[in-house]
Amino acid sequence: MKKLIPSLAALLFLCGFINAQEVTISIDLFADGFNGPVDLQNAGDDRLFVVEQGGRIKILNSDGTTNATPFLDISGMVSGGSEQGLLGLAFHPDYTNNGYFYINYTDLSEDTQIARFSVSGDPDIADAGSELNIMSISQPFPNHNGGAIAFGDDGMLYISTGDGGSGGDPGNRAQNTALLLGKMLRIDVDNPGGGNNYGIPPDNPFAGSPNDAEEIWAYGLRNAWRFSFDASTGDIWIADVGQQNVEEVNYAEGTTAGINYGWRCYEGSDPFNTTGCPAPGTLIFPIGEYSSATGTPHCSVTGGYVYRGTDSPDIDGYYFFADYCSGMIGTINDLSNPTLVDHGTFGGNFSSFGQDSSNELYIVDINGSIHKISGEAVLGTEDLDANQIVMFPNPTSDVLNLQSESNLIQSYSIMDLKGMIVASESELNETFVEVNTESIAQGLYLISISTSEGNTEIKKLVIQ
Repeated sequence: MKKLIPSLAALLFLCGFINAQEVTISIDLFADGFNGPVDLQNAGDDRLFVVEQGGRIKILNSDGTTNATPFLDISGMVSGGSEQGLLGLAFHPDYTNNGYFYINYTDLSEDTQIARFSVSGDPDIADAGSELNIMSISQPFPNHNGGAIAFGDDGMLYISTGDGGSGGDPGNRAQNTALLLGKMLRIDVDNPGGGNNYGIPPDNPFAGSPNDAEEIWAYGLRNAWRFSFDASTGDIWIADVGQQNVEEVNYAEGTTAGINYGWRCYEGSDPFNTTGCPAPGTLIFPIGEYSSATGTPHCSVTGGYVYRGTDSPDIDGYYFFADYCSGMIGTINDLSNPTLVDHGTFGGNFSSFGQDSSNELYIVDINGSIHKISGEAVLGTEDLDANQIVMFPNPTSDVLNLQSESNLIQSYSIMDLKGMIVASESELNETFVEVNTESIAQGLYLISISTSEGNTEIKKLVIQ
């Protein structure tokens, strides 16, 4: 971050450099002790279901405790490569009555299986012998298996598949609509037909085609590891892992079918291998993207959810994602003018997100921990009264600006969460103060600011 001289910083402040849409993001440890968690789901009650890549699903209770007995253990049935295993979980919309849930895993032959299981007479234990195979997908390579499954508002089951692996999609599978790889699939598990344990929704884009895979809903995806539906609108958000330079987030209204997201022709919005590709005007490019090129700390996008909880109203409507390597958490807000915002690094290898039954948001660290996400707005000029003090940017890395419209700022003290003062100044008598934060370690702090009127304000400060 470049430093601003005080006169320029003050001008930017007065022109609305800070706006009410800027937010500070926090994560708080909720539970830990898991073994390679890669997914987190709820069944409509106060339990969370933690999917471990090795083949177990564990129940995490609302008080942060974990049941000793797994909900499901198929560890002897899954392959164990770096991108293989038990990868996804979805509960049937009528789970309360039928007890059905669906999983996405790679079997001992390293192929993808979509299967249905049933809960047992004990609501905390699944019937391990109840497996019904829904779909099998042959995998030519051990990587790029996709892995996410979810029910849409339409009651259909959506499944993300990777392009089959290796690198650069050597078989051009993502663009081949005769194949299931590199796609978003959509099937009807309640109305099977055609000799399968699922049916083809008649409004799928290739339904009835003799040459195309009728299960396809969208295509041109490289490895959509995580996707989700907005709980309020039903719109779909797909985070697609890049090849070597671009991580992308795709968006579509929930009813939009037949979208080609462009891989392998394009990596994000950058041309990758355009030989034989359709015209760019027929493709849908990402709503947000960031660089994962050599020299950056980033490597792999992890998709999340649009926040629709009530604990943090300031972040309502924000779509959350993360980067697996850097620990960055980012958001996209305002579909009329979408902007990808990097909220800084949070020190984890984030493999997934999850929502509880109240739509509160959690983030999953593959090293074994689950954290709850919260956020609050940074005040903008339109939110101020004459006596308030604004500080910006927050989070910051090297300089923090303090601005008062009328009162003189007399002093400030920055304290860590143990109450130790890490920086302070007094006898300032200024309406604008620039604070050097370069020597302060990354973390969450409190800053106490006193004015000439004898008022003291205490605010949260994030150093990144």
